[in-house]
Formats: sequence, C-alpha cells, structure tokens
Amino acid sequence: MKWTFENGIPIYLQILARMRSDIAGGVYPAGAKLPPVRELALDAGVNPNTMQRAFAELEREGLVYTQRTSGRFVTEDENVLKELRKTLSREIVNEMCMRLVRLGLSQEEIRAAVADWKAEQETMTAQGE
Repeated sequence: MKWTFENGIPIYLQILARMRSDIAGGVYPAGAKLPPVRELALDAGVNPNTMQRAFAELEREGLVYTQRTSGRFVTEDENVLKELRKTLSREIVNEMCMRLVRLGLSQEEIRAAVADWKAEQETMTAQGE
C-alpha cells in the first residue's frame, strides 16, 4: 500500500487517519495483528517515532491493543468498530455535502444526486457489474 502525505498537515495525523480508515474498511480486520511500527515506518518513509505516536493514539482510542511480546492487534470490540465506521461515514458525508454546497447545489439537488447515484448502483448490481 502506497503512502502519500499532504503538506501542511502533521504526518502523524495523516497516518492516524489512514490507519483508522484501514481498520474501518477491513484492511486490518478485528483481531488482526498489525505490522510492527518499524516495518510500517519504513514502508511509509517516516521516522518510527512518528508512526509510534499515531499508534499510541490508536491505542488510546481503543482501536488497537498491545499484547506484550506479541505485538499490536486491532480491537475485537464490534461496538468500537461500528462507532468508528459511523464517525468516519459522517465525516465523509459532511465533507461531500459541503463541497456540493460550495458548487451551488441546494439541499434538494444534493438529495437528487444521491438518489441518482443509488439508482445507478442498484442498476449495476442488478446487471452483475
């Protein structure tokens, strides 16, 4: 998985956002062992201390836990994972709607655009795409 970072946003916050998304999206499923900090830091091209800072925050949030001598694991608490998905989905929907408002769309036009998207997805699913 390729890591890219934006200027102006602390790298550990970008790592934190990426790991939250990867956990919520199942890249790292419940109970999965996470790669070691040094391995991920090397892969991302960041200082291990930066990666460790992000992992410490994930642990504080209850998304991961450490087993001495075994490494870090994704929580198996489905309520925590469900809340993470809910929080991230709200953030994404809010960002999308704010961008559409900046384009000049009304709330009704946004609803129509979402309904159109949903209809297209249902059509694609029915066609087996």
